[in-house]
Amino acid sequence: MSDEIQNTKKNTLVDSLLPTTNEDEMKNLMKELDREQSYREHKCWRQHVTVIISVAFCIFQLHATLTGRIPAQIVRASHLAFVQFLAFLLFPATKSMPKNTLPLYDVILAFIGAGCWSYYIINFRAIVFRAGAYTPLDIAVGIVGILILFETCRRIVGLPIMIIAGSFILYAFIGKYLPGFLNHRGYSVSRVVTHLYYTTEGIIGTPIGACSTFIFLFILFGAFLEKTGIGQFFIDACNAIAGGASGGPAKVAVLSSALLGTVSGSSVSNTVGSGSFTIPMMKKLGYRGEFAGAVEAAASTGGQLMPPIMGAAAFLMAESVGLPYITVVKAAVIPALLYFAGIFITVHLEAHKLGLKGLPKEELPRFLPLFLTRGYMILPLIVIIFFLCSGKTATYSALMGILSIVVIAIAVSFVDVAKGNKPRFKLDDLVEVLCAAARGIISVAIACGMAGIIIGIVTLTGLGLKLGAGLVALAHGKLFITLLLTMISSIILGMGAPTTANYLITSTITAGAIVRCIYGLGDTTPEQLLPAHMFAFYFGIIADVTPPVALAAIAGAAIAKARPMLTAVNATKLAIGAFIVPYMFIYNPAMLMIGSNALSILGITVTALIGMFAISAGLEGYAFAHTGFLNNFGVSDNVKKAGSIIERLTFVAAGLCCIDPNPATDICGVILLLVLIALQLLRKKKQTRLA
Repeated sequence: MSDEIQNTKKNTLVDSLLPTTNEDEMKNLMKELDREQSYREHKCWRQHVTVIISVAFCIFQLHATLTGRIPAQIVRASHLAFVQFLAFLLFPATKSMPKNTLPLYDVILAFIGAGCWSYYIINFRAIVFRAGAYTPLDIAVGIVGILILFETCRRIVGLPIMIIAGSFILYAFIGKYLPGFLNHRGYSVSRVVTHLYYTTEGIIGTPIGACSTFIFLFILFGAFLEKTGIGQFFIDACNAIAGGASGGPAKVAVLSSALLGTVSGSSVSNTVGSGSFTIPMMKKLGYRGEFAGAVEAAASTGGQLMPPIMGAAAFLMAESVGLPYITVVKAAVIPALLYFAGIFITVHLEAHKLGLKGLPKEELPRFLPLFLTRGYMILPLIVIIFFLCSGKTATYSALMGILSIVVIAIAVSFVDVAKGNKPRFKLDDLVEVLCAAARGIISVAIACGMAGIIIGIVTLTGLGLKLGAGLVALAHGKLFITLLLTMISSIILGMGAPTTANYLITSTITAGAIVRCIYGLGDTTPEQLLPAHMFAFYFGIIADVTPPVALAAIAGAAIAKARPMLTAVNATKLAIGAFIVPYMFIYNPAMLMIGSNALSILGITVTALIGMFAISAGLEGYAFAHTGFLNNFGVSDNVKKAGSIIERLTFVAAGLCCIDPNPATDICGVILLLVLIALQLLRKKKQTRLA
């Protein structure tokens, strides 16, 4: 989904502050860190074949969605057949292999992968009528199909999810030899293979069902939207709004990454796409390289938490917990707001602490002319949000969004022709969009297929309940300890995994422990499941900035020419909201707009924002003046340092009191913060008078 973002041409906003990293370096960085971007760029006849298959794939998906006449299993299997074929045509066995060749073995693997799912499609009725009486050929095809899926996962999605899925399959075979709660009766090869390959409990289960319907449509919508140049429009609009403020480029990075998160499905892609513009600007303005890279990485990672898309996880979450898509989107609004507020406040405080100014206002774009000339680009987003809020399905809303883009593109092109200019959007652009959408869905579909394997083994063996019971037992039934263990598990499981795979893995393995700890073994409603799924998802995503993997932080460090691990540490500090907010909505689900009224939501949001300010001030060591209430008393440096640490910890304590969903702690936190602010303002006034 991110090809157009990093290829967006940069305007002459501030010539002296333009990025020093060229487009080729950005492209190579993307290919190095983001497997989804390490695809072959075919020439001659190979390019035509790839284009034809990609366009046919998109047409089939649109036909299946619009008609609704094809059985769901056939749609899912066909979806995987196209994906497997394109995966071997586009992605080499290793990232270091040449991108302009197509080995014969990849052609063979492409036909085998597509052939395995074609076998399912052709024999669908016979397989259904046999009602579980699978033939040796069925089992052989299933084994080959699963192995092919593992190979495409290794190439495109990465080893972590492949190892996890492989471990789950192994567990199905050896469970009878394991002790304690992990023990089960064991299953044969034929039982495991047929369960995973031919039933809707496995590979063609709920994740692929979501992927082959509305996720595909939203990826197609995103591809259309990126083709309009909306990425550059977002950056220019954010520069017009915040570029002239103190530390402007950093604030632009936060705002633009939040907006780009609505169309980008990858933290790394988002970091490289907007970071190639914002990070050099931040450095030249005076921010340290490690801080500049961290700002972009933290903000770009937050883009995956940003509704309405949430890196396609919103759709999977709606399917998993059984809630309407719009309910999931509404639940994500306040946590995302608090996350970006935390980063924005920290950036603001850092700018004031360093005395950084904004960009010259005369060299910034003016918002009104920009909006009048290019504001039409956001109309499709308005259309899709309107239909979602009107209660329409995600599929219908996505189709209306796509239709609105087509109508706008045609209208703009007619205006261009009427003015004697070349049309901005041509038929070639439509083909490029379809190819980008087909390429963008590959990694998502493979991740969903692998997640289907994990879910299939969980349903076959009952492992989900066992893992939940194990974590709760390890925490001795204490909710906070259970949440802490779940947080650590989700961060580990999320390392290096794309957004969709991230959510599917973390929610399947860890969310059950939270539900088990809170509600026991009784029945739960979808509303009760949602906070646990959101909790697991948040910490899985934050792995993109958390050492030691921290792919988004490494991407930011590469652009900033900074130290990767220090950048990751700074990004983790900036993303502090992601470590606090999930605990808040577990203890108070009203934050997710579940069973709450507008007044209570407003109160929670306001006190939480105050809390985020206090915590950011504590971490930065600055609110209105540098921390250190003993600085002006003629004491030693060690005593001054101790005073600064005490004041910073007091700020953090005040923030945590405000964030805790309890009126008593809110009052204590606000009073404590007011005292601290008063002391800081008095100190600043005294310092100004002495100066």
